[in-house]
Amino acid sequence: QVQLVESGGGLVQAGGSLRLSCAASGRTFSSYPMGWFRQAPGNEREFVAAISWIGVRTDYADSVKGRFTISRDNAKNTVYLQMNSLKPEDTAVYYCAVDSHLSGSYYVRRTVYEYDYWGQGTQVTVSS
Repeated sequence: QVQLVESGGGLVQAGGSLRLSCAASGRTFSSYPMGWFRQAPGNEREFVAAISWIGVRTDYADSVKGRFTISRDNAKNTVYLQMNSLKPEDTAVYYCAVDSHLSGSYYVRRTVYEYDYWGQGTQVTVSS
């Protein structure tokens, strides 16, 4: 059974930092791009960041560029999202996902429907 489990969410004041982790089990995802998405109440799920299979390419939403950093450790089958200078508008449930259609590719994608394995999400709340 394939599982993606996010952790590291919580409550933080504006300007603070959090580091999210996403651990994969049941299958090795080291050859696939992985991404982070988020969904705030009443909003659609939106792209946050993505990383290619060996980490040579990353992509960020404009709203988080310069504040968030995505990374991965393929030996641990884990992807991370370091979030700095957090703002109240970053409040959302954060999901990690795998794009298994791009095995061994250096490309990354931003569209929700192109990712086919998802975690259950972790809540991030930023207070003002």
